[in-house]
Amino acid sequence: MYRSGLTAMLNRRQLLSRLGCTIALCATSSALAGPQQAAVPLRTTRGGRLMLDIEVNGASVEALLDSGAEMTLLNRAFAEQLDLVATSTETARGSGKGVLEAGIVEGVTLEAAGLVLEDQTVAVIDLTDVATRLLGHPLHAILGRELFDAARLQIDIEGGTLAVVSSSAEPRGTGLPLTSEHGIETFPVRVEGGPPVQAALDLGNGSNVLIGAAYARRAGLLDGRPATRERGGGLGGETEREVIRLKSLEVAGRTFHDVPASIDDQSSATDVNVGVSILRHFVITTDFDARSVWLEPRVTKS
Repeated sequence: MYRSGLTAMLNRRQLLSRLGCTIALCATSSALAGPQQAAVPLRTTRGGRLMLDIEVNGASVEALLDSGAEMTLLNRAFAEQLDLVATSTETARGSGKGVLEAGIVEGVTLEAAGLVLEDQTVAVIDLTDVATRLLGHPLHAILGRELFDAARLQIDIEGGTLAVVSSSAEPRGTGLPLTSEHGIETFPVRVEGGPPVQAALDLGNGSNVLIGAAYARRAGLLDGRPATRERGGGLGGETEREVIRLKSLEVAGRTFHDVPASIDDQSSATDVNVGVSILRHFVITTDFDARSVWLEPRVTKS
């Protein structure tokens, strides 16, 4: 979970199995496959992260949107305000250098974009450090893949909107298959003209494209290439990553050139992780249930 620029944590499918429920049962929605609903505002905050308004057990709060999060995270102080009590704890490793302890709370109701997601299992953790370093303002919640599992969504980062759309209409753009790796959804891209490689679809990653260290070595991306160092990392504290520049990155038929990419040396890293810096150039339609994503290039105004 949370193998994005913010976090990386326990496996949601394994966790829900231990709690005695399936993904389908624990992600029930009032609007599965329903008609298109009114778009809700999607705001970009510092560091390229995406924020939207949600409700947790009826309490309104602004949350960070993260398609790479295997379950929703609540800040500990906010969870205490709602009298949410953890029934168990799990060890979590974030994208920083340390490990943390997360409390697991069952039976939570999440509301977002017109959807009511009942009987959810969420994780409770201290988000103070990551909010201060990456966002510059308090962070009460990270809304994870529960929203994406519940309905077909259309996301326009540049336009600042997110909407639930009907699953009966064919989305515009290039359709790509989704494959699950370590609890995060991936789709095919090409790095520097090479063969297709799987990239995490990670709307929680507001920084550079991430390249898994193992893949970087296999593809020869580190051989004699100029590199710099930059600070990063989410939960677990600050860390440093090597940064290279990719000659090209092809996503849904569009080629990006001279792309900054940070090397992710965690063992759980996907080969590539594509976040907001690339995805903002598309109108995105996701359908996790149908195992598909559609990417429609945005028209650049002259």
